[in-house]
Amino acid sequence: MAKAYTQNNRNEGRDFMILTTQENINVYTDNGWWGTKTTQDYLQALVNQSPNKEALIDPANKASLCNTPSYSLTYEELQHKIDQVATALHEQGIGKDDIVALQLPNIVELVISYFAVLKVGAISSPFPVQFREFECLQLLQSLQAKAVITMQQINERQYANMYTQLQPQVPSLKTVFIFDGELDGGIHIDLETQAAHPLPEVNVTANDIFTICWTSGTEGKPKGVPRSHNEWFVSAYASVDAAKLTAADRILLTFPLVNMAGIGGVLVPWILSGGTLVLHHPFDFPTFLGQIGTHRITYTLVPPSLLTMMIKNEAILASIDTNALRAIGTGSAPITPWLIHSWKEIHGVDLINYFGSNEGATFLSDAEDVPDAGLRAIYLPRFGPKELSWHNRVGKMVISKLVDVDTGEEITEPNHPGELKIKGPGVFSGYWQAPEINAKAFDVDGYFSTGDLFEIIVENDEARYYRVVGRLKDIIVRSGMKISPLELEEIIQTHPSIVEVAVIPYPHKAHGEISCACVVVAEGQTVTLEEVIKLLTDKKIASFKLPEKLMIVDTLPRNAVGKVIKSALIDQVYDEQVGV
Repeated sequence: MAKAYTQNNRNEGRDFMILTTQENINVYTDNGWWGTKTTQDYLQALVNQSPNKEALIDPANKASLCNTPSYSLTYEELQHKIDQVATALHEQGIGKDDIVALQLPNIVELVISYFAVLKVGAISSPFPVQFREFECLQLLQSLQAKAVITMQQINERQYANMYTQLQPQVPSLKTVFIFDGELDGGIHIDLETQAAHPLPEVNVTANDIFTICWTSGTEGKPKGVPRSHNEWFVSAYASVDAAKLTAADRILLTFPLVNMAGIGGVLVPWILSGGTLVLHHPFDFPTFLGQIGTHRITYTLVPPSLLTMMIKNEAILASIDTNALRAIGTGSAPITPWLIHSWKEIHGVDLINYFGSNEGATFLSDAEDVPDAGLRAIYLPRFGPKELSWHNRVGKMVISKLVDVDTGEEITEPNHPGELKIKGPGVFSGYWQAPEINAKAFDVDGYFSTGDLFEIIVENDEARYYRVVGRLKDIIVRSGMKISPLELEEIIQTHPSIVEVAVIPYPHKAHGEISCACVVVAEGQTVTLEEVIKLLTDKKIASFKLPEKLMIVDTLPRNAVGKVIKSALIDQVYDEQVGV
């Protein structure tokens, strides 16, 4: 584990922010896994090679999201917009290793902001647009962010005013940049009129931090996940190889551009392959269908529930042109062999089964490495053992093992569930400013403990696959967004009628999982789901975290030392629901 360099370190002569060790840099570079080019270097090469090629297209429903023009940009035009925003940042003193928070939907301005922040040598930290005051304040204080780039209004919600109101509690936050109008105490960046000036050269290496994304954990507070350019490239190679992306591809981004799915699964693969990126946000089914046909999309990401609905309603797909579509990435919920087979047989589309994380877990079953639909739906390649070979280049870069959760011994036999541990050039170097958490998250050999339970599967006398069994960590994943039960429990517990509370996952067809609050109420009292939601919304909690079920129970099951046994509680709740 490497030390996280802070503002003090920067003032002691270190002029770039690198978290990984020099030993790792040497090993990964010598193996050919890491190079010297940054994300901006790859973009500049595309500008030089194909200046007039269509590069980036706004969502078709942008007007309903925010009050800025819709853009369709060539690579040369994109670079000019980046230069405009970089000039505005530089003029306000944003420079090397400063941290800039980004809170924008999937629109052209968000992509521009990532590269503009990079051009001045700063670091981007994207916030989901669902985050409100409660989450944003925690993140800004943890980052000591110097600036925010956002909008005055997104989907009827005020954002810029929220940040100006938070500024007194975040001394480091000097500037709020907005794209959609004037703001007292803020800076308006008008992409139609903003000047673009030559800027001083900044020494940014491929091992510098590119982004700090956020993930929830059992600790109750969001954790920052810094990732360098080289670390993102490794995750991106997986998608480039699995989807066989080239400069001819037209990619539709449907996942928020704030984490692994959006950045590692689409943004960076787009830059590496040099195709055209079409943006979509928030998920709107009619708009999505229109974009597939209008832009002749060749590759996109779609959750399993939607893929199932589409293939079962052929009239939906018959109304649009899907002839260009050849591959779809999916994951975050189980898929079936029937689903993979149907998409291939009816529409000629290969489904890729993804399993990934912000920290760097990168496992995926594609049509080349796992051609059998039955295996691809339920198994993942066992990346790690040297004796196993894969066409996807990350098969050599991901180093993995399973460890027995009770004994700590490595598992080599099949059908024995154990915790997945990973290391390698795509795995991050540690959570942002969290030494105590990092000490627990990494073992003495440098493996990161994912908290996911896997088991080895033998097919044709070869221990070639993994199967996902479940999770050790107490995390709920709703449509790919992670929810910390502890964060909710600490607030719900303050309700005067509630004696105890435990928040558990509850299965949901569309979202995979939703939050279910299980509460013990005081004698003679009662409580409703609406009351719990109001308690949380009064704290400005993001709406995707809100419980969507409430169960009143007599007691919470506990073990000998008084810890709530959530597995037993989950079984109890499920049994009661089945009996209703």
